[in-house]
Amino acid sequence: MDIAAIAARAPVIPVLTIDRPETAVPLARALVKGGLPVLEITLRTEAAMQALELIAREVPEAIVGAGTMLNPRQLEQVQRAGARFGVSPGCTTELAAAVSTSGLPFLPGVQTISEAMTLADRGFSLLKFFPADIAGGTGWLRAAAAPLAGLRFCPTGGIGPETAPAYLALANVACVGGSWVAPKDAVSTGDWGRIERLAAAASALKGL
Repeated sequence: MDIAAIAARAPVIPVLTIDRPETAVPLARALVKGGLPVLEITLRTEAAMQALELIAREVPEAIVGAGTMLNPRQLEQVQRAGARFGVSPGCTTELAAAVSTSGLPFLPGVQTISEAMTLADRGFSLLKFFPADIAGGTGWLRAAAAPLAGLRFCPTGGIGPETAPAYLALANVACVGGSWVAPKDAVSTGDWGRIERLAAAASALKGL
């Protein structure tokens, strides 16, 4: 499954920062049950790699990936952990080269037209636009549509249920990334029913 096919599975990719490994599996199951099978585990905590391994092993219906990938070393680690795709906030030459030979579906991050052009030259046609909200939001994406015809984006950063439909309405947006479907208080208290309901609402989102 390539990154475009993964992005097409649901309108929202949950961006998950997991502090305790024991929450990983029930969290993933609640999100998948709610209709969001594609999960991005950010490599921002000590528990992230273990959480990724647990979900990959115990929640086979989830398409689990690693976010905040910064270098080729992390690329090797997440592949060993069972990641089915990777996501980066930006993209270095070294990381792009490593990804190209790894076979791992990859969503590299951009914030400028030049970055998008550089990655398009490397064969990437689906890009993460980050941080979307403060980097121009839907206005940037509309303006970029003509000069970057053929490229599609997954905007992430500052997007919530109120603003997601405006992004999803754009022809060059494949999906959005967001953390609102897994609030920290719901995760810490194990309120998986609430998370499932938030996921169900997110999975039903459409463009305006």
